[in-house]
Amino acid sequence: MSTPKYTVPGLTEAEGEKVAGILQERLDALNDLALTLKHVHWNVVGPHFIAVHEMIDPHVVEVRDMIDETAERIATLGASPNGLVGHITSSRSWDDYSLQRATTNEHLGALDEVYQGVIGDHRKAQAATADLDPVTEDLIIGQTKTLELFHWFVRAHLENAGGQISTADAGGEQQAAEQASAAATEG
Repeated sequence: MSTPKYTVPGLTEAEGEKVAGILQERLDALNDLALTLKHVHWNVVGPHFIAVHEMIDPHVVEVRDMIDETAERIATLGASPNGLVGHITSSRSWDDYSLQRATTNEHLGALDEVYQGVIGDHRKAQAATADLDPVTEDLIIGQTKTLELFHWFVRAHLENAGGQISTADAGGEQQAAEQASAAATEG
């Protein structure tokens, strides 16, 4: 990301650069999430295929809107947003989504892990911007609200009548996928 030569009124250039850096990390995660969701949309199979297939597309649209508003906020702060795949893969702290063609429960189990990571990092970004820039904090809060709603949609498929989530305490996407699949065959 380029060093800004200006920023919004009320922030120093250093503060604008710091906030833009936090937002760039969120931009990377949101771009990755949008691609992951589309990948799931194309690769989900099984008895609940159509329900999950059609549930995913609105998520993609909302996340793409988040991407645009995040990139535009970075530009507003005077920095240059980077949405290129090479940048995302070289700067991210997570691995590629690990499932290919898999059942609805397997993908939803893995997506539970994905959403936990994205939402957890969004909350950290919100805390990091709270004292610096209320406009950016508000943007992140709104995105977190929507991401949490999507996460609930995913978890509703993984929850039993007693309120337990089949992916509880999973140690990554693969284990979550396996736990969700096992729970589906038991139920």
